[in-house]
Amino acid sequence: MSGNDEKIDETRRRFMMSGALMVSFSMLPGVKAMAQEVIADEGAAVHIGKATQALAGSLKTNPYLDAWIRIDAAGKVTVHTGKVELGTGVRTALLQVAAEELDMAPSLITFLTADTGASPDEGLTAGSHTMADSGSALLNAAAQVRGLLVDAAATHFRVSSGELVARNAVIKAPDGRAMTYGEAVRLVNLHRVATPDSPLKDPAKFDMIGTSLPRLDIPAKVTGLPSYVQDMTMPGMLHARVVMPPVYEAKLLETNAPEILQMPGVVKVVRNGSLLAVVARGEWQAVQAQRALSAGCKWTAGRSLPDPSTVHRDLKRISTEHIEIANVHAPAGTPVKTLSAKYSKRYMMHGSIGPSCAVALYENGAMTVWTHSQGVYPLRDGLAEMLSMPKEKIRCVHVEGSGCYGHNGADDVAAHAALIAREMDGAPVRVQWMREQEHTWDHFTPAMVTEVSASLDAGGTIVDWNYSLWSSSHNERIVNAGRLIPAQMLEKPFAPAPSVPMVQPEGGGDRNAIPLYALPNMHVMNNFSPTMPLNTSAMRSLGAHMNVFSIEAIMDELAAAAGADPVAFRLKHMQDPRARDVIELAARRFGWPRAPRKRNHGVGFAFGKYKNLMAYVAIAVEVSVVPETGQVRLEHAEVAVDSGQIVNPDGIRNQIEGGVIQSASWTLYEELQFDTSRIRSFDWSSYPILRYSAAPRAVNVHLIDRPGAPFLGAAEASMGPTAGAIANALFDATGKRLRDMPLAGESLRRQINA
Repeated sequence: MSGNDEKIDETRRRFMMSGALMVSFSMLPGVKAMAQEVIADEGAAVHIGKATQALAGSLKTNPYLDAWIRIDAAGKVTVHTGKVELGTGVRTALLQVAAEELDMAPSLITFLTADTGASPDEGLTAGSHTMADSGSALLNAAAQVRGLLVDAAATHFRVSSGELVARNAVIKAPDGRAMTYGEAVRLVNLHRVATPDSPLKDPAKFDMIGTSLPRLDIPAKVTGLPSYVQDMTMPGMLHARVVMPPVYEAKLLETNAPEILQMPGVVKVVRNGSLLAVVARGEWQAVQAQRALSAGCKWTAGRSLPDPSTVHRDLKRISTEHIEIANVHAPAGTPVKTLSAKYSKRYMMHGSIGPSCAVALYENGAMTVWTHSQGVYPLRDGLAEMLSMPKEKIRCVHVEGSGCYGHNGADDVAAHAALIAREMDGAPVRVQWMREQEHTWDHFTPAMVTEVSASLDAGGTIVDWNYSLWSSSHNERIVNAGRLIPAQMLEKPFAPAPSVPMVQPEGGGDRNAIPLYALPNMHVMNNFSPTMPLNTSAMRSLGAHMNVFSIEAIMDELAAAAGADPVAFRLKHMQDPRARDVIELAARRFGWPRAPRKRNHGVGFAFGKYKNLMAYVAIAVEVSVVPETGQVRLEHAEVAVDSGQIVNPDGIRNQIEGGVIQSASWTLYEELQFDTSRIRSFDWSSYPILRYSAAPRAVNVHLIDRPGAPFLGAAEASMGPTAGAIANALFDATGKRLRDMPLAGESLRRQINA
């Protein structure tokens, strides 16, 4: 182990001793991800590549068993995942999966999350893929490792494998002989490619999967112990703050750096082109110096922004690719009634509670970055290009951030930290953005416009469906150095990679644009813009929030035109039995159909299957409206969820509840403020989010378990259905069809009182 690795490990040990990240922040020194291993024999590589296509989840891209599970001679079991904890509780759920198939108590396993120096490369933790990809991989890898160990013990004991019992890393024979996993692993090589078939346990015998194991990360958070990268401290650590341009594409002309260097605690002013930062011994010293440095800068005018009132017309103008994603034709009844509607969504921000933060250390020609990035491997590759360093000299270690779901400033602040740390050789550098930087330099969720036209026959059945959307990819993640904001500001700037549409069935802006309902004639068009006037990228659920909102709102209008109950109308057009199950369960738990309980209250219903691939969600809600102010409150929600095999029921409920509340905030109140000069939402007063006082009094989540079925991601599944249900409930409360988000506030007040 190099001296630098020893320092990294000592830093981790100290942070662990503080009580934070006791699992995810630990590691195996010097272990390289087995997925990076180069296979010298080209023929073998081709053979392995074909064989892995039949493997489960992320085993396809990381097929070696010991990339996931390592057992040392002393019997210590270490499990790796390339996914990260974002507050969703997946670290706990993934540990449960591994513990179940290894037949071990979770407390006996050291569980490690994404680290380019230790874990498999699973790309991004995004799109509700963690359980489907990493969970499936761990389920099968753990079962295969257990099977190999038991087979090795059976050979040693000269008995059949079926006679042995494995429990808590000990394999026992009927005659009392026993062998630990540590002893058994000496008899078998775990550095082997996984096989398509695994000796999986009977779901009826699961002990750990299906139970609400308490979250690993909660104790430190609720007791105030260091839990986030924002909390990190290291011996000799310096603090840096950056100065960002006032507007896009502004160039730095002058600074007052000599004056700043005279301020207390200031160590250095770092400048490279328009990238500017101050480094100090103390954090408050860095903040004071940053303010003074920012005030003394002169910039070029930069690029103006579009008029907010025309931004939706702009989307249609700048869309240059017209991508047909569905075109279905079948015999159907004669249309007798056609409804058309147009919907819109404004730009929104992530609104991270904790401003983005990273810590970097450059020493002995190697760079280590502690980051709350959602993709440590893509970040590592981007940093290597930006710094002109070999990838193997850069290590990105995930540490949970007090942040968000989506592409906020985590990668960009990591780039800032790396650039500054290179100027401060041997000293750890902590960089945290200021609140106004987090807001104004966010990767905003793109604005969207959708249009739908649908026809009914005389029997009230949908016979024709035409849907169009205008937006961008919703995903400008790190694929080259130019996607890092600081890299665009250097004296020799990097250009961002061109934006490309995400393909179906996942989709980007067109995610969930194809309804799951049975529609005999359907045409869906994605009008894609490769550029946006604002800095945009991924936000929780991408285009699904807007597309499900639009689909479910027009479904209610069609039901009314057909003289049908909204739930019955959905069931009439739904053939998927699992979708029908969640629709019926949510309706039954809500007591649907029922009238609102009070005046100015309304009820609404909606459904969605996330990406038409992941979890099924149906939701019934009640809302209240204050006509004098246009304020809306989501009073009550009953949600039914089918996410396949349930690993941690409490974890799924937490995600659905949180998604309902976040979607209510987006749908009712959130809208980025800007004018032609600059972004104006620079603090919480200029970007209001749902307050505690407006939180729903009850969100009840009802789970349908499917033992043995594939894991279906649920973390983002409630965003779209919640938006659609709220829109439908608002019509019930006000008689107004609201089609432009955000739905509440002054615009609603005007419509009610018109």
